[in-house]
Amino acid sequence: MKNIGYKNHPYIPNSDRKIQEEMLKEVGLQSLEDLHAEIPKDLKLNRKMNLPEPYKSEYELVRGVDRILNKNMTANEYISFLGGGCWNHYVPAICNEINGRAEFLSGYAGEPYNDHGRFQSLFEYESLLAELIDMEVVNVPTFDWAQAAATGARMASRIKGREIVLVNGSIDTNKLLIMRNYCDPGVELVLVDYCKKTGRLDLEDLKRKLNEKVAAVYFENPNYFGVFEDEANEIGRMTKENGSILIVGVDPISLGIVESPREFGADIIVGDLQSLGNNMNCGGSQSGFISTLNDPKFVLEFPSRLFGIAPTIKEGEYGFGDIAYDRTSFGDLREKGKEYVGTQTSLIAITAGVYLSLMGPKGLYELGQNIIQKGQYLVSELSKLDGVKSKRFNSFNFRDVVVDFSDTGKTIQEINEELLKKGIFGGIDLSEKFPELKNCALFSVTEVHFKQDIDQLIKELSTII
Repeated sequence: MKNIGYKNHPYIPNSDRKIQEEMLKEVGLQSLEDLHAEIPKDLKLNRKMNLPEPYKSEYELVRGVDRILNKNMTANEYISFLGGGCWNHYVPAICNEINGRAEFLSGYAGEPYNDHGRFQSLFEYESLLAELIDMEVVNVPTFDWAQAAATGARMASRIKGREIVLVNGSIDTNKLLIMRNYCDPGVELVLVDYCKKTGRLDLEDLKRKLNEKVAAVYFENPNYFGVFEDEANEIGRMTKENGSILIVGVDPISLGIVESPREFGADIIVGDLQSLGNNMNCGGSQSGFISTLNDPKFVLEFPSRLFGIAPTIKEGEYGFGDIAYDRTSFGDLREKGKEYVGTQTSLIAITAGVYLSLMGPKGLYELGQNIIQKGQYLVSELSKLDGVKSKRFNSFNFRDVVVDFSDTGKTIQEINEELLKKGIFGGIDLSEKFPELKNCALFSVTEVHFKQDIDQLIKELSTII
């Protein structure tokens, strides 16, 4: 058979002029532009795109892409102290091995006819995570933590018939924007101040804003500043007395050393799975989870899929499948669904399940200890530098800490540019996100940091400031 088109793409020769003409003739059009006739002219790009000419072979393509990728500076080559939502944790080799298996890597949501074990894998992930966070029901994952938190807010609004959700003012501003996008229209997010000395939720402001219109209170523990809410029990009590639902955001990797939010009354717990065995990649791999107790009032408000286990007609055999499938917009509800069920991030959830099965309770406890010890060492060494306030907030931190460089006479941007020349990614500049924290940076320390990494940071900072 004669090949038409690019030699490196013999099976998709759509760029061949002759084939284009035959296809256009078949659908009754004169040119490719006719396919986009309904798009207004002012929305079209009326110039050639700034792209290189097509590569003529697969080898040339690989070389070209490699040259582009090699411009990146990664956390493998540099020492990174970036965190604040995507953290540099160690990923065991088996996580990557399972993550790359074809039945998981190429799979989408999964249906019984093409399952190949994905239903069982997701059930096992949900079970492992439920045990860690001490809840009974966990969904298949959403895009990210922000979407999970927004969905939790919508669930609470439907249950209570109220439209306001109070949110901790220390939340990452990017996450808040996503939540507002998902919650609009119908649910209004109102910020509660945080204490400028401790970084924790301002209970007096919470008290002022609680009223009969508040469906839920949402806060994170630890919060974006890495600060634990010491008075979480009081927040829970105030929320329940107001007749509202308590939603808590948590990074599950912290639960090896601290109690589950269920202990202080959380009705809905949400968070992200990236830290559980998933590599960072261009800001990913993010994946949100939602969990509740096994209460129909909450379970029937999940818009996303839930997987369970049940015996089959054959004795000793079990199957895995959807729970209350018609509850979702995939089921009979369709356009009348309470929320639309979009795509999901099952691959990341399955990898998180692998990570949790490897670590176990003891491993997560030791990991948490490791992170805290290294964080305390970082704070201790930073405090020895002139002009540096190693902890902007007077609270106990986990992994992330706000460092104040105001008295050094240098901006965070200037400091980070100098650190970059030394092969170090400095902390996140908080000056724009939180104007009251001008010249403050959010540093993150995990188990991947050696003592000499922190010592090198301190050494370089001492020459910069």
